[in-house]
Amino acid sequence: MPRSAPSLSIVLIILVAFASSFAWCDLKRPNFIVIMVDDMGYAGLSCFGNPYFNTPEIDRLAAQGMRFTDFHSSGTVCSPTRAGLLTGRYQQRTGIEAVIHPDSAHPEHRKGLQRQESTFAERLQEAGYRTGIVGKWHQGYPVNSPDFHPQEHGFDEFVGYHSGNIDFVSHVGDHNKHDWWHGKTNTKEEGYATDLINRYADEFVRRHGKQEAPFCLYIAHLAIHNPIQTRGDPVRRTEEKWTRWDWREHSEEERVEKLKGMTLPIDEGVGLLRNALAELGIEKNTLILFFSDNGGTREGPSSSPKFRGLKGSVYEGGHRVPAIAHWPGRIPAGTTSDELLITTDIMPTLLALANVSFDVASFDGRDFSPVLLRQETLTKRPLYWASLSNRGARSEAMRDGSWKLVVQHPDAPPGTFENPALELYNLQSDPEETTRLETRFPEKAAQMHRQIQDWFERVTRDATPQPGGWLEN
Repeated sequence: MPRSAPSLSIVLIILVAFASSFAWCDLKRPNFIVIMVDDMGYAGLSCFGNPYFNTPEIDRLAAQGMRFTDFHSSGTVCSPTRAGLLTGRYQQRTGIEAVIHPDSAHPEHRKGLQRQESTFAERLQEAGYRTGIVGKWHQGYPVNSPDFHPQEHGFDEFVGYHSGNIDFVSHVGDHNKHDWWHGKTNTKEEGYATDLINRYADEFVRRHGKQEAPFCLYIAHLAIHNPIQTRGDPVRRTEEKWTRWDWREHSEEERVEKLKGMTLPIDEGVGLLRNALAELGIEKNTLILFFSDNGGTREGPSSSPKFRGLKGSVYEGGHRVPAIAHWPGRIPAGTTSDELLITTDIMPTLLALANVSFDVASFDGRDFSPVLLRQETLTKRPLYWASLSNRGARSEAMRDGSWKLVVQHPDAPPGTFENPALELYNLQSDPEETTRLETRFPEKAAQMHRQIQDWFERVTRDATPQPGGWLEN
């Protein structure tokens, strides 16, 4: 006998289950846009307390997503933070402790991200993602090794520069060479650097947002790093000379105006991305993460009076940065989290959300998607910072809950840990780090110092070999 046709209810159940399976797949493979701005202090955005001007597009990200009030860069300067972000591990494991310096005679100049490192771009690329980077790389000069190029580390596409910073107009890098690339071709191109970064980021999203494969775009802005230039400003750096903009010669009003002129183009770029996602209908399947690579500088008053220290410092102002996550329909609008997070957490979080398996023990960072999606509280853990300045001065810090230990090394030989001077603070009662407690709690200070020493020994024991260094034999 012929089989009877399935009832309408059964058909509907099958269709709903089929559609749900596709929705599940979409949620497991979202698009990612990772935006890192340069040298923006905690109060660089109006949604984080900027008293000078508004940043409306980025504020909308926060209003429709989640703000993080205790989020930190893993380094206090450019190159180390980027190495930690890319690998999900403390940058000391990669051998990149300091700025990869433009001067060829500097001990840190020849270092770079080695091929043996595994980046979030590589893991996502292997999982079928289309990957791209627009803007600043600062993980080694390809002239020193072709292995240092971003397209050797999982990025399908690259438009940007390799050095620590470039002139916004001439695109000459801090190593006094033209430094604007399309892939592996040094390309002369007119345009204000932030506008170019915005343009190519928008183009990447519009091209790949129409495809079936998900994408991951890493946008690494030049702004608000020096050279201090706004749209219409003259060239400050050529291959022959560099005309510096000395903040000490300008009033606070002038500095704020420059800061505004460099920040608002970033804000406009966020608006472009939001429009592109909406037009493509993929905003509900795209996670945007926005944060800074370290604290602010004296050149632009983006730092918060709540926190002590600036870029290069292991006090809170050197590494506590503004951070936002935006994912409509997945992250509740207008939420705020005080979870203690760090940029090394981003790689395991992206992999978890993309349903890419990984060994938790292979990362120093951890997956914070439960915070994003369910506002869960994570288990407590210590965080560490170790800074190495351009002159070889070391400093370290550790967070253990509200306790903060800062270790300075006054008059120590470059690259060494001699003459440790301990400073103990409790951030719950003293977020400005003004009241030293190491004489009242000497055992706590000594215990945390031992923990820092043990941590540094662990993360450098099998560190990736690098050429050069202050203590090179």
